[in-house]
Amino acid sequence: MPIQKEPARRVKPYQIIQAVTGIGCAGYLLYRLYTVLIGSPTYGTETWARFMIAGLILGSVYALIAIGYTLVYGILRMINFAHGDIMMIGAFGGYFTLEAAKSIPAGGSNFSDAYPFAAVLAAFLAGVAIAALSGYFLEKIAYRPLRGAPRLVPLISAIGASIFLENAAQLLFGAQRRDYANPAVLTRGEGWTLVINGAKVILPYTGALTVILSLLLMVALYMLVMRTRLGRAMRAVSENKQVAALMGIDVDGVISQTFIISGALAGAAGVMWGLHLGLVYHFVGFIPGIKAFTAAVLGGIGSVPGAMLGGLFLGLVESLGPAVLGISFQLKDVIAFGILVLVLIFRPTGIVGEALTEEKV
Repeated sequence: MPIQKEPARRVKPYQIIQAVTGIGCAGYLLYRLYTVLIGSPTYGTETWARFMIAGLILGSVYALIAIGYTLVYGILRMINFAHGDIMMIGAFGGYFTLEAAKSIPAGGSNFSDAYPFAAVLAAFLAGVAIAALSGYFLEKIAYRPLRGAPRLVPLISAIGASIFLENAAQLLFGAQRRDYANPAVLTRGEGWTLVINGAKVILPYTGALTVILSLLLMVALYMLVMRTRLGRAMRAVSENKQVAALMGIDVDGVISQTFIISGALAGAAGVMWGLHLGLVYHFVGFIPGIKAFTAAVLGGIGSVPGAMLGGLFLGLVESLGPAVLGISFQLKDVIAFGILVLVLIFRPTGIVGEALTEEKV
């Protein structure tokens, strides 16, 4: 029997455009890197170190929020666009807790300054608890009744829930921007002094706390998903809800617990955001939420390690990008969302994501 040759694959025009665009972008990026680092350095080593520190701190917050997107998408195959507003609720929970601690007299000062560890711990517990409870009720009210609806319906519900939470926060707390009342030991702008290239570089206490807690929470979540009974149930529900139900798994309970966990992570991110950056208001979660969605897509939507990697990478790119490209730092959002467009064009599955089957899409 004669061997039949496979027909030659034709290169489609859009593939040529993608390849040319990708080569052009990579070439320009390499040229800019050579220019700013070797050819005619614009910044010194100490300035790049400051950019790196700021990017790691910001990226760790993005990563925590991005994990929430990933968890919900892995279970329900939907994007919870109200997730950034859950972060805002957690930030307000921490803010009011620290304000209360500042008003309690203790040891000739106030409770926040006399017992800073207890005050910060209480702020985190309050922010995490309120955000987790908000995530639970969000799923109960806005998403569960639409479980069998077409894919677009819960997406519209998520956008509506986001607008509702923002306006509810504005009515409850006012539209003014509030300043986080950090304990004295966590004063913003203060930290360890590093000497790089003869110049002083500050590693802020609030930044170190943010990075360390974010990494610990990300590792804990990964262990929960991979090593615990709840994690196995979450992975089973993500794979096939009907088969998981036949195996005795409470699908609704797993989905509720997933929203509680994602809300808790967003609440922790909100408190970190307030402690480090200092401002909280009703709209504070919108931009970080969109950036975290970009990070989740960048890392691979549905992949917990991908969300971690995507968040850290996006924070570094947002911090270093304007300096590398020689543009205004006010255009850092353009870089972040430009990366989203490029990822969707060249690698829709993300850095570590996998192509989804038709049943999962």
